[in-house]
Amino acid sequence: MLPISLRLEKCPTVLVGAGKAGENRLALLKAAGGPLRVFSPETSGPLAEAAEAAKADEEAIRAARVLFVGGLPIEEGRRLAAIARDAGTLVNVEDELDLCDFHVPALVRRGDLVLAVLTGGKAPGMARHIRKYLEGLFGPEWADRLDEVAEARLKWRAEGLGLKEVGANVERYIVEKGWLK
Repeated sequence: MLPISLRLEKCPTVLVGAGKAGENRLALLKAAGGPLRVFSPETSGPLAEAAEAAKADEEAIRAARVLFVGGLPIEEGRRLAAIARDAGTLVNVEDELDLCDFHVPALVRRGDLVLAVLTGGKAPGMARHIRKYLEGLFGPEWADRLDEVAEARLKWRAEGLGLKEVGANVERYIVEKGWLK
């Protein structure tokens, strides 16, 4: 397993979903930003509002670089995954490990600071529990702290400091502020 962060603005993304599972994926993808095409048979609620059509056509799936499927019958998940893989698209079919090229971690999002907990799909409940614990340790103030450190980092880089020195300054800054005890 190799955790990575995708810049969705560079990876056309499609969500095909229904029910709570589809809504959860929609919320996750909206929080991550970037362009998103949504297809859903729902007739009301967030998925219906975001959907451009009830069903995704093969062209839409092939044009994606990342496909999320949630809340659909397994046969439909298999069909969509096969089309996507044929086009070289990364696939995640919720709760179907054999159909997933990647897993979605449990996330704590504090502005641009994102903490991820992964279990390789083996224990999603454990990942959720750890995420809740981390939410208590890293409150909303961490979004501002990240921005503060980023500003200081830019200043140090403008002063001509190298990456090693900037990294040491960041560590020292965090320790001096007492943010991690």
